[in-house]
Amino acid sequence: MKLITEEIQKVEFITEGKGANKRHYIRGVFLQSECVNRNGRMYPFSIMEKEVKRYNENFVLKGRALGELGHPDGPTINLDRVSHKICELYRDGNNFIGKAQLLETPMGKIAKSLISEGVTLGVSSRGVGSLKMTNEGHKIVGEDFMLATAADIVADPSAPDAFVQGIMEGKEWIYDSNKKVWITESIKNIIEKDVQRKRLTEERKLQHFEKFLNML
Repeated sequence: MKLITEEIQKVEFITEGKGANKRHYIRGVFLQSECVNRNGRMYPFSIMEKEVKRYNENFVLKGRALGELGHPDGPTINLDRVSHKICELYRDGNNFIGKAQLLETPMGKIAKSLISEGVTLGVSSRGVGSLKMTNEGHKIVGEDFMLATAADIVADPSAPDAFVQGIMEGKEWIYDSNKKVWITESIKNIIEKDVQRKRLTEERKLQHFEKFLNML
């Protein structure tokens, strides 16, 4: 599966509460479907709706829906770069509106500082999935699409269209559900070749695989 990123131009900055209870949020369109974006990709609504439902249940409602400041080159959430927590994600037509609280982390403070200085920020979704070329010349995102995060915070490129970021080409990712990590196709091949070279038993193969992943 390829790493897929999509960028939205602009989000709204809002504050709620006062004094010690004051909270800072960003809000806006985080995800879109049923339209061919500038990257030449289209997310069917049924696929996006199903994935948003899974993401809400497993991450948003459990307080685990995190995003980063900037654009990492993989699907894993890097805790040292987390800037916000997504607390709402709901449908509005073919779009999905999100709301995220800026956290008191180093990256969250940088994001708040940029906004207070008048910098316009956007959000970018990050996920993995397969792509299929259509006869019309655009790509359809497949049923295997999974969100890593509904929104990273990125600088607004001031583009006329909402979507400006492309696929990070050449990066193939596989999700290991047992280890709860993403690994690249190249790392998977290295592990398999090493296992074959050493002619390990099935039990030793598993131990070898886990030892390799723990080194990443």
